[in-house]
Amino acid sequence: MRFAHVIPPGSEDARLALVQDEVAILVEDMWPGAPRFLEELIAGGDELLERVRSAAPDAAVRHPLDALSYASAVLTPPVILAIGLNYAAHSSELGLKTDSTPTVFVLWPNSLSAHDATTTWPRVLSESVDYEAELGVIIGSPAKDVAPEDALSHVWGYTVVNDITARDIQYSEAQWSRCKSFDGFTPTGPFVVTADEIPDPQDLHIWTELDGVLLQDASTGQMVRPVSTLISHLSRSATLLPGTLISTGSPGGAGYSRDPQVFLRDRSTVTVGIDGIGALTTHCRILD
Repeated sequence: MRFAHVIPPGSEDARLALVQDEVAILVEDMWPGAPRFLEELIAGGDELLERVRSAAPDAAVRHPLDALSYASAVLTPPVILAIGLNYAAHSSELGLKTDSTPTVFVLWPNSLSAHDATTTWPRVLSESVDYEAELGVIIGSPAKDVAPEDALSHVWGYTVVNDITARDIQYSEAQWSRCKSFDGFTPTGPFVVTADEIPDPQDLHIWTELDGVLLQDASTGQMVRPVSTLISHLSRSATLLPGTLISTGSPGGAGYSRDPQVFLRDRSTVTVGIDGIGALTTHCRILD
């Protein structure tokens, strides 16, 4: 199944919707007390997900997708964990070494943004802002000390993440959270696809287009460490709670490494996508 947080016309509030054939069904309309947000649906486990599946054919109100706007695919994750240097080509182009263990950092919740939203930042802070297409993994059940072979059973679904990065700040500070956590620097969505729809997260085409030009074009199979290994590693030190978002790293093709360098400009439009999950567009404005 495919879900999104959508904002109906005339409303300012995001609501969870089941997306089918270019229409959206608001889950809260399916029965009294139905979940309004993805986090509530995840908390209800398999039984609640199956109830949504069963109720969908009888839903009376269906909204055309093109009449809706979006909110972030996740609204209140317990934590947003990001993995750096998880594709060899990206590590090499940034001049950074892939370590023997994953590079892990945290993204701040204010950075979450939605499909087709506008992200702004002051020119005085950075003129070296880059794109990074990433596979987002959403945890569905608590994961503690899980083995790699069991790790995918803890995944609720997958989404698309653009891990926008101020490269000049990244290279001037020892940690990476701030350079990737400006307001709006973590667009997610537009959709979350349940894990049963993605039989192999290491067999997905991942790509980026900036102002209509294809700049990243790769496969999640090129990850240094697959999703199952990342979940297992992270779960050794802390329980991964339901709703946790893990952004699993970006392939080669970043703008920083190009000659000449390519950065997000004022009025740029960048779309990152993963086949079978969706395409996530962000509009850019630089403030003088």
